[in-house]
Amino acid sequence: MKPTVQVIGAGLAGSEAALQLADRGIPVRLFEMRPDTGTEVHETPYAGEMVCSNSLGSTEIHSASGLLKAELALLGSRYLQLAAEFRVPAGTSFSVDRHRLAEKVDSVLDAHPGIERVREESRQLPPEGSAVIVATGPLTSPVFARHLTRFTQRRHLFFYDATSPIIRADSIDWSKVYRASRYDKGDADFINIPLDEQGYCAFVAALVEANTVDLPDFEKRVFFEACLPVEEIARRGPMSLAFGPLKPVGLADPRSGVLPFAVIQLRQDDIRESLFQMVGFQTRLKWGEQKRIFRSLPGLENAEFERFGRMHRNTYINAPLIIDATGRALKRESLFFAGQISGVEGYVESICSGLLAGRQMARYLTGRPPVPLPVETACGSLLDYIATAGWKDFRPTKFSFGLLAAADSPSGRRKLSKRERKEQKAQRALEILEQWIHRESF
Repeated sequence: MKPTVQVIGAGLAGSEAALQLADRGIPVRLFEMRPDTGTEVHETPYAGEMVCSNSLGSTEIHSASGLLKAELALLGSRYLQLAAEFRVPAGTSFSVDRHRLAEKVDSVLDAHPGIERVREESRQLPPEGSAVIVATGPLTSPVFARHLTRFTQRRHLFFYDATSPIIRADSIDWSKVYRASRYDKGDADFINIPLDEQGYCAFVAALVEANTVDLPDFEKRVFFEACLPVEEIARRGPMSLAFGPLKPVGLADPRSGVLPFAVIQLRQDDIRESLFQMVGFQTRLKWGEQKRIFRSLPGLENAEFERFGRMHRNTYINAPLIIDATGRALKRESLFFAGQISGVEGYVESICSGLLAGRQMARYLTGRPPVPLPVETACGSLLDYIATAGWKDFRPTKFSFGLLAAADSPSGRRKLSKRERKEQKAQRALEILEQWIHRESF
């Protein structure tokens, strides 16, 4: 009889890991503390809930998230298969109805005969010798985080992240906004709020001067660079937002042909088009300030907020000291880490590490040693990096093409463009991964 694997955490990584194991005939006990013990940002009791954005990133192969999703398709990601049922219009972005997807993931887990759901908080690791995947995510409970500190003999680390506001569609003044697609990619799926230079400057000044949620003095600068609060970006200089999330490239107003000085975009958050999320507007502004400042924008004068942006603490382990390139703990062979607690950053990266933890655990329990993926692939290079990076300044990592070695170019050929080099790396990664899957029976 195959031993039962205890998967701790039913987020994106934990749900993926549980399904990968159960589909291979390995019984799973899936622990999740919600809804009895909540978090700062979860909105439903369901497994696999995307809490910040509703976007899984670009689908284009020359983008980092596009290549990751292509590899996960080859590997048979269950989460992405389910997500495809709940896509919403977002140009070349793979965006979904977050709540309906989470409800579906939850029902699939409940219905699987190989998965037992345990709705309670895990306060410590199971005993030595137990088969365990820790996928507690960035919102790991303080009790379990303290236990991990004792297990790893290293303090767990953290940074601060934030969510963006979500606005009810029926409260938007549609006469003052317009649909368009940045860079003319895909259909005109984004709602655009145009700002002239005066309006932009006033908006930036309001962000800089606004009241924010207080953090302890020693934690005030602990933010993740890839997901900075919008007011922190504004403080870096008056034009930082204009060259960042408010860059208006390709977003001329079709009614007038005028290219605004800056543009704030809204992305559809649910299938019914009843909710829209402010793109790139993670914030720790106090809720009253969010209402005051965002209602100063054209079209949002009477905006009703389904959700205000919120700041939350993300916990992770110092991966290079604790796990190898398969996600397995260095000091306990039956323990794997997956998701953002393991040191990866991002939705798709979490799905990737959850899938690999599930597959590697399956190999271990069936007498085959875990085996790292080729470093020429996106999934392989990501896990190899978090296992071998410098531990003194380790921070959670998203996949980027910089993790892949350059592909060889035929002699005498013209120099490739940046996009062509990425496409070449992506094609090589997919070819190598497909061959590797067949060879390893992975």
